Amino acid sequence: MSEEKKPYELLGGEPVLRRLTQRFYEIMDTLPEVQGIRRMHPENLRGSEEKLFMFLSGWLGGPNLFMERYGHPRLRMRHFPFKIGKSERDQWMLCMVQAFDELNIAEPLRSELLHSLLRLADHMRNLEETQD
Repeated sequence: MSEEKKPYELLGGEPVLRRLTQRFYEIMDTLPEVQGIRRMHPENLRGSEEKLFMFLSGWLGGPNLFMERYGHPRLRMRHFPFKIGKSERDQWMLCMVQAFDELNIAEPLRSELLHSLLRLADHMRNLEETQD
């Protein structure tokens, strides 16, 4: 009897996750529509890219790299210094959707992961505004 594969494995493991996070930040660095969230990041995105890779590795059921290095992610606390509303959530998701599409992540994994990432991105919102 085989164990059910984790999303990390279904995605393609480390090589695909590295390419996904790399492409995510390339998109953020170049797409005019997402310059609001780009300005929240340091000029050099390499550290942000590595942290996202490490976080997503564990979040997807792969090696728990972020926790091993930094401890519990405490995502809301770590993002609290930044003003995050619907617009910032949507800009972040635009980068992620485009990265998924460019890497040809297959259904149903694509929709399942993007839905989960949307919930995660929505959880980061900290501005008082109408919820939707």
